[in-house]
Amino acid sequence: MNKDRVKLLITELLKEIGEDPNRPGLLETPKRVSNMYEELLSYDKEKPRIMVVPNGEDGVYYDEMLTDSGYFFSLCEHHMVPFFGRYYYGYIPDKQVLGASKIGRVIDYYAGRLQIAERLVNQVVTYLGEAASPLGQILVMDARHLCKEMRGLRKWDSPYAAQAVRGCFKNNEGGCKDEFMARIPKIGFSH
Repeated sequence: MNKDRVKLLITELLKEIGEDPNRPGLLETPKRVSNMYEELLSYDKEKPRIMVVPNGEDGVYYDEMLTDSGYFFSLCEHHMVPFFGRYYYGYIPDKQVLGASKIGRVIDYYAGRLQIAERLVNQVVTYLGEAASPLGQILVMDARHLCKEMRGLRKWDSPYAAQAVRGCFKNNEGGCKDEFMARIPKIGFSH
């Protein structure tokens, strides 16, 4: 990212919306916005390398569901305003087990782009699936979309959830999807 160019563009944007970029409160705004985009966006960053360990190494073989959850932040590609919330990921390993911290890193990497929720969930499960080839995986991202809350519809605190489901979770084999869904809070950003 060319931070100097971004600063110039933000200065021009301030002028175009009727602001004075030279007023005291806005003097540092172009620099702050440029720094913020560098921090939030992952276009200049390398895709995270996924650490996997052979399932059964050291005599430990795991064939039950593994889950991870956390927060994520992204920017809507239609209006460039935030959408953010919680993610819930589950998978059943086959020959490989994912490094636990890698799941959140992959989510942050793909969330660090202008996004839509439906693409985001699919990019994450595709990348994790290519790395570990699990028997199945599921990702639910429950988020507040400020493009829906602050403009247009203006429905505050109206979460929107997207999910991607692969492998044994798709057909709910052995009730694995039901079990996963029972483990996560009721959809809705009240947490």
